[in-house]
Amino acid sequence: MDLKLERIYTKPADLDGYRILVDRLWPRGISKVNAHLDDWAKEMGPTTELRKWFNHEPAKYPEFQKRYLAEIEANPMTAEFVKKVAEQLKQTNVILLYGAKDEQHNQAVVLLAYLQERG
Repeated sequence: MDLKLERIYTKPADLDGYRILVDRLWPRGISKVNAHLDDWAKEMGPTTELRKWFNHEPAKYPEFQKRYLAEIEANPMTAEFVKKVAEQLKQTNVILLYGAKDEQHNQAVVLLAYLQERG
């Protein structure tokens, strides 16, 4: 099975999978019904302080990656999240959903790489 990324604002390309929103804040303009979520792992999103510091500025992305990885490592919920993703991957695809416009410089990209390293 595959671990994938998808922007929550795009029409779901693949409902054949376990869909997890990995943003700490609920995305604007998306109803819970239209999100087609199986889970919302808001505790896995970057802290408010880090999110505000980054401000989706690509020039800050390398430092954001380092700081966010440190947050992931220190997060007491990480082990449970990694286990849940691994369990779901035994049965179906897992799709990490995010709201950011920039598809290359966001926390879901960092989280995906983290999960892939541990898979």
